[in-house]
Amino acid sequence: MSLTRITLSRVPAPLRPLLVKHRELVKFAFTGGVCFLLTAGVNYGLKLTVMRTKPVTALTIAIIVATIASYLMNSGWSFRARGGRRRHVEAVLFFVVSGLGIIVNDIPLYLARYAFNLQYPNVSHVGQEVSDFVSGMIIGTLLGMAFRWWAMKKWVFPHEKTAGSASSAGVGPVAAPADEESELVA
Repeated sequence: MSLTRITLSRVPAPLRPLLVKHRELVKFAFTGGVCFLLTAGVNYGLKLTVMRTKPVTALTIAIIVATIASYLMNSGWSFRARGGRRRHVEAVLFFVVSGLGIIVNDIPLYLARYAFNLQYPNVSHVGQEVSDFVSGMIIGTLLGMAFRWWAMKKWVFPHEKTAGSASSAGVGPVAAPADEESELVA
């Protein structure tokens, strides 16, 4: 039995069709959760050791590490039913969108630290860390996630119909895997 079936069997029956209908979003959110934990680990590992005075740089490096993991999970799992782009074109678009997402993610932390001056000695060390977490890890991640969800569906992993119209640009359609819905609704 697949992990998906086991997980769905534990979800209340009335909720199952909704999860199946929005499975891309559920997979994207799960991937995001894993990458959030990876980002937090790398960010605080850097910030509490070698980058004590460079919180935005530490967060940026952590997001880059998580972006690589995110590409592997999103292309191979979350959006695998979408197609239409060659792998190298998809990867370039993914990393361009993710680069813009990093900027979106960094803006709240940058503003908190340098525009609102929420850093030591203006606030306590605890206040600084709470501000960094809320602005960088929570607000920044939510803004970055919303941007990435929209941009990934629109440009990186479009449906075949959307990408098929771009075949004149040398981008041929890719066969999508069999629909999972019949497998998931048991």
